[in-house]
Amino acid sequence: MSGSFMRNSTIPRLLRTHTITDPAATKITTTTVHSIPRKQQKTRTYFDFSSIFKRSREYNNELSPSSLLNSSFSSKAGTSSFSKFGFVGWYLGMVKSRPVLTKSATSSLIYTAADLSSQTMSLSSSEPYDLVRTSRMAGYGLLIVGPSLHFWFNFMSKLLPKRDLITTFKKIIMGQTIYGPIMTVVFFSSNASLQGENRAEIIARLKRDLLPTFINGVMYWPVCDFVTFKFIPVHLQPLVSNSFSYLWTVYMTYMASLEKAGSSS
Repeated sequence: MSGSFMRNSTIPRLLRTHTITDPAATKITTTTVHSIPRKQQKTRTYFDFSSIFKRSREYNNELSPSSLLNSSFSSKAGTSSFSKFGFVGWYLGMVKSRPVLTKSATSSLIYTAADLSSQTMSLSSSEPYDLVRTSRMAGYGLLIVGPSLHFWFNFMSKLLPKRDLITTFKKIIMGQTIYGPIMTVVFFSSNASLQGENRAEIIARLKRDLLPTFINGVMYWPVCDFVTFKFIPVHLQPLVSNSFSYLWTVYMTYMASLEKAGSSS
């Protein structure tokens, strides 16, 4: 019994001796015990912040303009996008699904509005509108301007895909030296031909009207093209260009309505 008592009294004494003589173990044990809840606390805090950041990022993505555009470009962009985003969402969906038709119709409407505005400013209140002239402008926007703008901007984006300052100026120069002059010649020639002018009269009109039109175009279009090429996505560039062309078309329809170059006033 005394041996048992000594054994029982020896065990606590050995434990005390082990604790005193081996402080490193105590330190390790204490550190290990205390570090576990801290690590768990840090882990929980990390996951809390990461979940909040993830949710806020998802919320921002839902409200970002790119997500709105992409949602309107879905296969159900017709009715659903119209009910969710209104006319703008529906129009963007149409630009994505039927680009040439949508851009052509837009050009036709803008040319119609521009011609009516031009006639309103030039005609007296007693004179009627020339609806045949307005129909010519609408047909020109539908059949020529809309498709040509679509293919021109797509061609430019593939030829010069960057949007830096140098590339933007290259696009502007190409527009002023290639696309602009060609479209101006086509506009005056087709409109004069539909009015019944012969080849000699069309050439005379071009000699009279082309140079002042080019000069005015150089003063107007570079700023418009800079905004279009620098900041606007490719699929919306024809829309923005058509919006800028409203004022220009008012001027062009006025020039196209002038008398024949050979006629005396």
